[in-house]
Amino acid sequence: MTPETRTPETRTSETKTFDTKADRVARLAETRALRPGAVAEASERRTKRAELLGASGRLMLVAADHPARGALAAGSDPLAMADRGELLDRLCVALERPGVDGVLGTPDVIEDLLLLGVLDGKVVIGSMNRGGLAGTSFEIDDRFTAYDARAIAASRLDGGKMLLRVDDSDPATARTLEGCARAVTALAGYGLMAMVEPFVSRRVDGRVRNDLSPEAMIRAVSVASGLGATSARTWLKVPVVQDMERVMAASTLPALLLGGEVSADPRGTLEGWRRALRLPTVRGLVVGRSLLYPADGDVAGAVDAAVEVL
Repeated sequence: MTPETRTPETRTSETKTFDTKADRVARLAETRALRPGAVAEASERRTKRAELLGASGRLMLVAADHPARGALAAGSDPLAMADRGELLDRLCVALERPGVDGVLGTPDVIEDLLLLGVLDGKVVIGSMNRGGLAGTSFEIDDRFTAYDARAIAASRLDGGKMLLRVDDSDPATARTLEGCARAVTALAGYGLMAMVEPFVSRRVDGRVRNDLSPEAMIRAVSVASGLGATSARTWLKVPVVQDMERVMAASTLPALLLGGEVSADPRGTLEGWRRALRLPTVRGLVVGRSLLYPADGDVAGAVDAAVEVL
């Protein structure tokens, strides 16, 4: 079943209703062109969730910040995330599923969802540093080109996420470290979550690759945990790798597991999450492409399977 058939026949954006993906995109385009102030109005109207963690003590977020870094591929399709209407359709399906707590995205995606009115009662995390465009010579220079802490607070979001890739041979790493440290401090000053996604990275045949060995992830987690003037509001976003017990023992900070690429073995991925979720610091999942663009096309089914793991 496709996301289109999983979506309710009508939704409400502002005071208007629409029936199809094309109509939804047309309404958004009209609102953005004629009433740009509607974004701030929708943000102000949004019903916020009282706490990050619900009664389960777990957190399930859907990630949709890939396009802003030029990373549009999912599975074998290099432009899977290029159609914004299709992405929004899939996000709406995912956000409606029981057990999904919220979304992580850049301002353009979050604001589309705000205008669609689908973020009431959801945890909303703004993605901050998207300047390290995928495949570029400056990829490690992950400058803050999306949300900053003040904008996240003004938009009444629940926190900010940043990517930290440590490449020992690339001097741009120092700028990214400093930017992330400042963002952690600023978010904590507003009483908001700072979600840090750390990796040790290096260039292989000209492309940036993340080192997913336990030793590299232990180093990445250790560096990320010490960023900023306080770690009181810092969460980690980490991949499932071998020896997760050793990796997660490097910090006492709460952590969420990331989903990564669309897997050829979804059952194996689910089992990896299940094992890692038994560790005391692991509090949930942040999954994007593997739920929004599953190999079988069943977004609702993929989301439900991930929620069941929690």
